[in-house]
Amino acid sequence: MRDAAEVEDVTQEAFIKAYRALPAFRGESAFYTWLYRIGINTAKNYLLALKRRAPTSTSSNTEDAEDFEDADLLHEVSTPENELMSKQVVNVVNSSLQELPDDLRTALTLREIEGLSYEEIASVMNCPIGTVRSRIFRAREAISANLRPLLGTNKDHRW
Repeated sequence: MRDAAEVEDVTQEAFIKAYRALPAFRGESAFYTWLYRIGINTAKNYLLALKRRAPTSTSSNTEDAEDFEDADLLHEVSTPENELMSKQVVNVVNSSLQELPDDLRTALTLREIEGLSYEEIASVMNCPIGTVRSRIFRAREAISANLRPLLGTNKDHRW
């Protein structure tokens, strides 16, 4: 989800569900893992209810960027070519991530964005660690395959 209001709604719904289910928490897993699983399931259910419609908002907060204290340093390396390349890389990564099957996207997001360990991801996703590693590897490979033409690298090149 990219719309901040939708994220807030789903987060609030997840916390309400967790609060109501708190008496049923058995302690067989870490509380964080249990709560995270509720959040993931709530988000999945929300997306399914919307039939995976495209995000409607692409707004960004430019005021924060203008108030950034070290903004002068950013302009020293910022050339039109670098900015275009950065935007293209971001677009390819984001579109590649969205094209991934849910299980691969979830595993990669939990690892790279949320910073969870393989063990935590296995617990959240309810699968063996080997499956988590395989999913993350396949997700990275899929994104790399889409980035290679843009960056002019061959298949043997490791990032």
